[in-house]
Amino acid sequence: MPLLWKKTLDQSSFRSMNTTSDWSIGAHTYMYVIPVTPLVLWQFGNTCYCNSVLQALYFCRPFRENVLAYKAQQKKKENLLTCLADLFHSIATQKKKVGVIPPKKFISRLRKENDLFDNYMQQDAHEFLNYLLNTIADILQEEKKQEKQNGKLKNGNMNEPAENSKPELTWVHEIFQGTLTNETRCLNCETVSSKDEDFLDLSVDVEQNTSITHCLRDFSNTETLCSEQKYYCETCCSKQEAQKRMRVKKLPMILALHLKRFKYMEQLHRYTKLSYRVVFPLELRLFNTSSDAVNLDRMYDLVAVVVHCGSGPNRGHYITIVKSHGFWLLFDDDIVEKIDAQAIEEFYGLTSDISKNSESGYILFYQSRE
Repeated sequence: MPLLWKKTLDQSSFRSMNTTSDWSIGAHTYMYVIPVTPLVLWQFGNTCYCNSVLQALYFCRPFRENVLAYKAQQKKKENLLTCLADLFHSIATQKKKVGVIPPKKFISRLRKENDLFDNYMQQDAHEFLNYLLNTIADILQEEKKQEKQNGKLKNGNMNEPAENSKPELTWVHEIFQGTLTNETRCLNCETVSSKDEDFLDLSVDVEQNTSITHCLRDFSNTETLCSEQKYYCETCCSKQEAQKRMRVKKLPMILALHLKRFKYMEQLHRYTKLSYRVVFPLELRLFNTSSDAVNLDRMYDLVAVVVHCGSGPNRGHYITIVKSHGFWLLFDDDIVEKIDAQAIEEFYGLTSDISKNSESGYILFYQSRE
């Protein structure tokens, strides 16, 4: 297939960035490669929701390194992870300054495994991210389970009881999993109960002219349970008024934040986009942590942003902004641009009109400095 370029990058701009490990994935099915920067994909039926997420994940170093390490292991039966590993390996080992890498294998496998993505319609990038991470975790857990069973069979210990029926944690969990603690305080007896809940990404509500820090604080605001919402206190053995709040107990290595920009409007009988202006800083520290949280002062750096362009969830387009070797790069179909950090402000959203077309940050990836 011939190489088609809509835009030529200044190669000298990226000369200091040339490595064999930093390539990128664009928005369509065929990827065009020049060192470090663009791997753009030819259109394959609205696959930008998928490719924008893969683009971001490739520039999340811990994730990329583990996918490549998986590729280096012995040959396995084809699944979504093996297809992703093949794709990342092709990117990382590409030696030509210009070349073509077709990710048809990954797209085909995705459509085969999940009917939601088996069409040529625009899908939700967050739904795809959630599906991908959980599917990879399931694959790794099943492989660990099989390895244990094979080990027991070899040693003749098949009748031994399982030490722990709970699935083992995988490198997906080590990278993305954090823990929330849901604290409820009875206003009658003052007893505090808590329940932990793990997450791979956090979805936060958005408001006009605010910041991601404000959104996270709202996420953890104290809620009073009263009237029909009263809390059943086991100490009082009755329903009581209570206060409930959510705190982050365990901070993940990579914090994936999903901005809930699509809201169902009763009067319209459909979802519409909230193009609110939400500032997301290049550096982030979480303040809505529990008192017993580990690494309370952990600092995060923004490494990638999936941006939604358009006015609604079922139409529009996704682009990606990533950071590599101190440079910010914007990927939009077969166009790749080096942008200044200040230009990221253009993707905060709009100061008015909830349904107007906008290019606004949708999924943010923050990587811990530790």
